[in-house]
Amino acid sequence: MNKNLATWHQIILNQDTAKLADVLAEDVVFYSPVVHTPQIGKQITFLYLSAAFLVLFNDTFKYVREVVNETETLLEFEVEIDGTSINGIDMISWNNDGKITSFKVMIRPLKAVTLIHHKMGEILKKYQQK
Repeated sequence: MNKNLATWHQIILNQDTAKLADVLAEDVVFYSPVVHTPQIGKQITFLYLSAAFLVLFNDTFKYVREVVNETETLLEFEVEIDGTSINGIDMISWNNDGKITSFKVMIRPLKAVTLIHHKMGEILKKYQQK
């Protein structure tokens, strides 16, 4: 298994936000399935991905396909939330230092996008109030 992918799987398995922060490049770009503009920077990307840990990673979450090379990782996932079956893809780009430089999430169907938008919005609102 690719070293970057192995690191990602460990982060997911342990929901390790400290390690997540370590692997994000300072200028990482996050592409949300619901936010029109790219979110640029480590802090905002960390917030989005940390919120995603809380929303997506229940005991039904699983990666069902992986397409990997040294600098790009495409991970197809499935999860059920509130009775809604969600299918999505995480597209991750890595630099030579093993840092994530780009993270794009795509989700389907539309009902799932709406659900994730609502749940992520609630969590991100709480982060902003702190």
